[in-house]
Amino acid sequence: MEDLLGKEFRCLDKGFVRLIDYMGNDDSIVQAARVSYGSGTKRVHEDRGLIRYLMRHQHTTPFEMVEFKFHVKLPIFVARQWIRHRTANVNEYSGRYSEMKDEFYTPEEQFLRKQSLTNKQGRSEEGFQTEEAQAIISSFADLADNSYKQYEELLEKGVAREIARIVLPVSNYTEWYWKIDLHNLFHFLRLRLDAHAQYEIRVYAEAMAEIAKQIVPVAYEAFEDYMLHSAKFSRLELLTLKTMLNDTNPTMELMESIGLKKREQHEFLDKIRIFFE
Repeated sequence: MEDLLGKEFRCLDKGFVRLIDYMGNDDSIVQAARVSYGSGTKRVHEDRGLIRYLMRHQHTTPFEMVEFKFHVKLPIFVARQWIRHRTANVNEYSGRYSEMKDEFYTPEEQFLRKQSLTNKQGRSEEGFQTEEAQAIISSFADLADNSYKQYEELLEKGVAREIARIVLPVSNYTEWYWKIDLHNLFHFLRLRLDAHAQYEIRVYAEAMAEIAKQIVPVAYEAFEDYMLHSAKFSRLELLTLKTMLNDTNPTMELMESIGLKKREQHEFLDKIRIFFE
């Protein structure tokens, strides 16, 4: 595991994730859980079975005994989305004390998509013709170059760094140390590994997932089985499933009569699609 420390997992065009330090492993989870059994309690579960039991029944405290400290280089717009996970300790590169670097994220053509018509916060699967896509990508690069030149000019005029930085776009790269326990890391990964998560943050989640998988392989397997690749059903969805078991297809009319709203209907169909593929 020591070989992982400092290893760079490349993300996007200029970013990365590095594991700086960690505390604990699968054994730490088991040790913490068995303390609560009390003196004289027999160890009736194998370690793997215990970890899976804890995950399955959402006994989360033992997972908090494992911690990871990451060094991450990422675009500012990704950082602002990421920081919404308020369960970590963060120390970010300061544009007040240091000059911002001339490094900006430029999306590749395959990830340049049009706005989704059904999801207000996401992109669709529809892209652009190559010529138009290249023109858009060039405009991103030109904007970054021009803004950084203006930033440098402001610094040369003596403008304070904390003010001059406001001309820089959110594609500018920043860096931070991000320390989090395993329970909250799993929560982060459950949301950011999802296919609906924004691509630019998902690649960072994939890098951290690869690291966690090597440090806590048993816990990560349980996470995949009981959280990442599982589905939670609401009361109305369970009523729909009960009706379906009586040989009724899940039509929109049926789901609407039960009380599922339009968006809930589509989410429910996504959950059960695995049974029909």
